[in-house]
Amino acid sequence: MVEMSREEFEAAVAEGLDQVPRELTRLMDNVVVLVEDDAPADDPELLGLYEGVPLTERGEAWAAGSLPDRITVYRHPTLAICDSVDDVAEEVAVTVVHEIAHHFGIDDDRLHELGWD
Repeated sequence: MVEMSREEFEAAVAEGLDQVPRELTRLMDNVVVLVEDDAPADDPELLGLYEGVPLTERGEAWAAGSLPDRITVYRHPTLAICDSVDDVAEEVAVTVVHEIAHHFGIDDDRLHELGWD
C-alpha cells in the first residue's frame, strides 16, 4: 500500500484528467470529478464510479434542472492496490479514462474489449 495525502492524491487525479485529450474533455457536458477516501460499503474495492446520464442517453428534456454527472475516484482502494507513487498515477489515469468513457456511453464490456480494464 502506498502512503499519499489527500492533496497528493487529488493532484494525481488532476494529472490524470490532464492526460485526457482536449478533444474529449471539450465534449464532456455537465460533469464534476470528485475524490472520496472510501468506496461505497457494498463495493469497498471500487476504484472509481460514474453516476449520471451518459451523453448517448440524454434527451431534449434532460437539461431542465439536471445536476452534474459525477465521476468519483476512491483514494483508499486505489492506494491499497498500488506499490509506488508511479503506480498510483497510472491507476488513477486509467480510472479517470474508464469513468469518462461511461460518460460517453461506453459500457464495461466495450472497455474490456478495448483493453481498459
